[in-house]
Amino acid sequence: MFKEKQPNDRTPNSATLISAGTTFQGDVISDNDLRIDGTIKGNIRCNAKIIVGPTGFVDGNIEGQQADITGKVKGNIIVKDLLQLKSEGTIEGNITAAKLQVDPTTTFNGHCQMGAAVANIVQMTENELPAKAK
Repeated sequence: MFKEKQPNDRTPNSATLISAGTTFQGDVISDNDLRIDGTIKGNIRCNAKIIVGPTGFVDGNIEGQQADITGKVKGNIIVKDLLQLKSEGTIEGNITAAKLQVDPTTTFNGHCQMGAAVANIVQMTENELPAKAK
């Protein structure tokens, strides 16, 4: 009558939200979209899109398929497709992305590596995540 859900089944079109006023300490691993309007103190690995909203703050490294940054990130960012640095976004760390779009009001302090070769980055295992930017 009811189908038992398999452990690796993904829920289509679902997203995780860390809302404003919420602080999460620890690493986050997700197969679905992730929106951060609060604070995450830890590394993020996402097989979908990561959005750091205007009130969002990430103190750790980010690895994902795509990312839109409007808030603040203190750490390295690795994106296999498009990284958009929007509006008043602030990044303190290194960027690795296949494609990069930067609004003129964005602040970025770090090194940037981009291009077609970056799209072939092998997904890092949890133990291979770069150390948090200091």
